[in-house]
Amino acid sequence: MEENYQPHEIEAEVQLRWKQSTTFKATEDDSREKFYCLSMFPYPSGRLHMGHVRNYTIGDVISRYQRMQGKNVLQPMGWDAFGLPAENAALKNKVPPAKWTYENIDYMRGQLQRLGFAYDWDRELATCAPEYYRWEQWLFTHLYEKGLVYKKKSIVNWDPVDQTVLANEQVIDGCGWRSGVPVERREISQWFLKITQYADELLECLQTLEGWPEQVRVMQQNWIGRSEGLQFSFDVEGGLPCMEVYTTRPDTLMGVSYVAIAPEHELAAIAAETNQSAASFIEKCKQRKVAEAEINTAEKEGVATGLFALHPITGEKLPIWIANFVLIEYGTGAVMSVPAHDQRDWEFATKYQLPIRQVVFPKDESQQCDVSQQAFTEKGVLKNSAQWDGLTSEQAFIAISENIETQQRGQRSVNFRLRDWGISRQRYWGCPIPIIYCEDCGAVPVPESDLPVCLPEDVEVTGAGSPLASMTEFVDVPCPKCGRPAKRETDTFDTFFESSWYYARYCCVDQQEGMLDERANYWLPVDQYIGGIEHAVLHLLYARFFHKLMRDEGLITSDEPFTNLLTQGMVLKDGTKMSKSKGNTVDPEQLIEKFGADTVRLFTMFASPPDHSLEWVDTGVDGSARFLKKLWRFVYSHCESSQSLAGINHQDLNTEQKALRHKIHTTLKKVSDDIGRRYTFDTAIAANMELLNELSALKEQSAVDHAVIREGLEAVVLMLSPIVPHICFVLWEALGHTTEIESESWPQYDEQALVQENIELMVQVNGKLRDKITVQANAEDEVIKTTALNSEKIQNHINGKPVKKIIVVKGRLVNIVV
Repeated sequence: MEENYQPHEIEAEVQLRWKQSTTFKATEDDSREKFYCLSMFPYPSGRLHMGHVRNYTIGDVISRYQRMQGKNVLQPMGWDAFGLPAENAALKNKVPPAKWTYENIDYMRGQLQRLGFAYDWDRELATCAPEYYRWEQWLFTHLYEKGLVYKKKSIVNWDPVDQTVLANEQVIDGCGWRSGVPVERREISQWFLKITQYADELLECLQTLEGWPEQVRVMQQNWIGRSEGLQFSFDVEGGLPCMEVYTTRPDTLMGVSYVAIAPEHELAAIAAETNQSAASFIEKCKQRKVAEAEINTAEKEGVATGLFALHPITGEKLPIWIANFVLIEYGTGAVMSVPAHDQRDWEFATKYQLPIRQVVFPKDESQQCDVSQQAFTEKGVLKNSAQWDGLTSEQAFIAISENIETQQRGQRSVNFRLRDWGISRQRYWGCPIPIIYCEDCGAVPVPESDLPVCLPEDVEVTGAGSPLASMTEFVDVPCPKCGRPAKRETDTFDTFFESSWYYARYCCVDQQEGMLDERANYWLPVDQYIGGIEHAVLHLLYARFFHKLMRDEGLITSDEPFTNLLTQGMVLKDGTKMSKSKGNTVDPEQLIEKFGADTVRLFTMFASPPDHSLEWVDTGVDGSARFLKKLWRFVYSHCESSQSLAGINHQDLNTEQKALRHKIHTTLKKVSDDIGRRYTFDTAIAANMELLNELSALKEQSAVDHAVIREGLEAVVLMLSPIVPHICFVLWEALGHTTEIESESWPQYDEQALVQENIELMVQVNGKLRDKITVQANAEDEVIKTTALNSEKIQNHINGKPVKKIIVVKGRLVNIVV
């Protein structure tokens, strides 16, 4: 062992030994409990950032700890390689997206390896590889045959910069999630997956995900948005088509004062034929922001159509308005508007001076309720509601629904906020959709024998849409059914398609005859998944959906993909998220060059708990480097000691030695809980730092002293090995072990050492600390009181005053009241 800590030399040597011995290669073993730990794979943008480093270090610490628990651990890594950034880089650098992507993968793989992550690199995959995406094409054709895939024209979110369709989840504050520019509304033909067919199961299974953060479960529950209500029709004056609406509040039906429809509704088009104001408003709405959250906060605007609906109970004529807050893709594209009991309807009615009729009143008559100031949205008791006066909202829901059903105007139903998943993207760098269009046969799935449909990789990207459409060698193909000339689909899959099943492919990445094999059932579900909260209703929902699709295809047997979910916090600097545009990024590679990988790993785990944001502080990295140097020097001086190594008999130890063993084993107990259950790696590191200080404080004067310090150092090295594996690998050997530390079990604490013979108690007088005393751990209260009163310092503070009472708090303090 060298006297000075040289991180770069030892890290390179240790990583080479791991590689030569295939230390982290995972194979199926039914005799051992498996543990599949997975961090969300990166987009190969070219360089790792500190968010990557933190995310993957968290996963590596958990994986290494579970390995020390004797479990059969799988921790793979791959690349979420399709997507728009590659096309943008191709434009900028005049290089094909494939070349740019593969070069980035090679570079970033090296960066990950330098950080010492315990990955099974034999399972590496890239979603842009035909051997990967052929199987999602295969699954798509099977889903098509099952009727779970369909194509229709729909109003979509169009990103004018990226020239592609975005899912609602990809529209953030009215802007594209990548481009950041306002999206537009367009009607084009799109492929959809029927995720709504799984809405009930997706919702119900959330209750089984006890290892997920409650926040994520609530976000998915709200996104799926199950509601019970009444769907019914309004007749429209003049014999025009009836208008369907859905409401969760049938109890407010008697308060309807107008009906609002989406600009794309068929009645809006009819009105626009003779109403120029309606026509102009419809045109204006084509540029509106489309994210639901944006619409809810935007100013409510509308125009009267001149058409009237007839109230289904009273027959009253109700004006029909086109409103910018009604979406054609949600529900029926029409809303019965009750301004007194819906705030959005109230704002619109107030602006356009439409009637506000209160029909629901508070159950508590003393409760203030003024609908001229705002809507009363709570449930209550009905008034001004004809035969339903006096009913509660709950009673009226049933009674009014039954009336509508008796008239055969509608029926009660369950609706979902969730929409089917639009999976078409008008971009080049993605997985081709395996469909061929024939004039005679229509849309025909590509036969399994012709898969994969390979994406041409040597292309020139111009930025104006996809180059596939102009590549006749790609587009022009014979129809698989009739053999006549046909055209290949030029849309590609949404990139979330690839990331929705990659976790399963890792289980059997070398399988060439099928999408998955029996190994998937050995490893799945993933035991611990790690990633950002921003994926709560994008990737995580789609992955759950895909898992159920693969289950129903007979590929796997489990119902959910991820048993436990850890959502790590962001990495901040100067109080804001690191970003190139803000100029506050920290290059991990430069830090590794300066300090070594272990220091970087240590700081990212020590700076804050994993589910909290990490505020980057440069001096914190220096502190982590100093600690590792201190640990190295202490082990070196210990190993250089001339003391022989004695056995430890706890009963024969002196007070100092027993106290130090107590500290060693209480630290072991605490750190085992911190890492194994709580995932509070920061407190685990702090406990080891404290223990190292205690070990340093014991003056080594005997073989038994040497043995107790050795026990403590081995515990520290083992406890820190999941966090700083390179230095611990070398120190373990320096401490005389011939087996590699990766083969060692997690250390167990000694119950005997946890028992304290003597404890220190604080002594207060009238609640103020005045002294400390040492007593036997099992001392009776009377002995403790006597010892406290006999303290010279305490006698000085009592100063002859009568003692009213003495309170003993076991194991903590004595309070003398005078």
